[in-house]
Amino acid sequence: MSVNKPLVFITGASSGLGQALAWRYHQAGWRLALVARRREAIEAWAQDKGLPASDWVAYRADVAQREQIIAAAQQCLLQQGLPDVVIANAGISVGVDSAERDDLEVLAHIFATNNLGMAATFHPFIHPMVAQRRGTLVGIASVAGIRGLPGHGGYCASKAGVISYCESLRGEMRPHGVRVVTLSPGYVDTPLTQQNRYGMPFLMSPEAFAEQAFRAIAAGVSYRVIPWPMGVVAKLMRALPNAWFDRLLSGRPRKHRHGEGR
Repeated sequence: MSVNKPLVFITGASSGLGQALAWRYHQAGWRLALVARRREAIEAWAQDKGLPASDWVAYRADVAQREQIIAAAQQCLLQQGLPDVVIANAGISVGVDSAERDDLEVLAHIFATNNLGMAATFHPFIHPMVAQRRGTLVGIASVAGIRGLPGHGGYCASKAGVISYCESLRGEMRPHGVRVVTLSPGYVDTPLTQQNRYGMPFLMSPEAFAEQAFRAIAAGVSYRVIPWPMGVVAKLMRALPNAWFDRLLSGRPRKHRHGEGR
């Protein structure tokens, strides 16, 4: 396996944003360390795309299971070396109703995946990156982390947590030469959004997101909303007084709860 090419480590790489990011990095000549619960889906995709076997390795891990993702990261360090970029992309989105007892378990799983899973993804790489004074840690947040949406409390809270966590980590890593990048996508056409029963302004393809994300990471930005018009909307929403915000969202369809269909 060539070690002359840079290496990117991506979680949630079996579909959606993770797969699109993997393809964009491959096109740029990077080696790939790809992680997902469905490793066979990564392998099938890589073979279908004709990726050289020397350019990628697939690891099976559920980021909600901390020991699994830590083990996958350690295996990557041994087999492929220290990544130049680590993208904690894996995440889940499902509606919750706190009045329902079962939804408390759903809430716990959202946080285990979107928040603890991100920290566990970064954890094995921090000491080696600090020792070498290089590397970039990328957290995939969401504009849903800017303000809470009815029926979407679990996802919104988790992504608000991602934004704050990455901001904290950025301050910790800055003295050591390690970058932390936070990316907040708007609406992207992936399995996470395809069942939404409300309007999705500025909906973009995973490939369009991956292109902008690749450039933002390469530029070393600290925080970026993609696409930029959604960033403008997010700032306006954040500035709205609560009464106006509540009135604006009155009657808005709620996110599907676990087990609900369209």
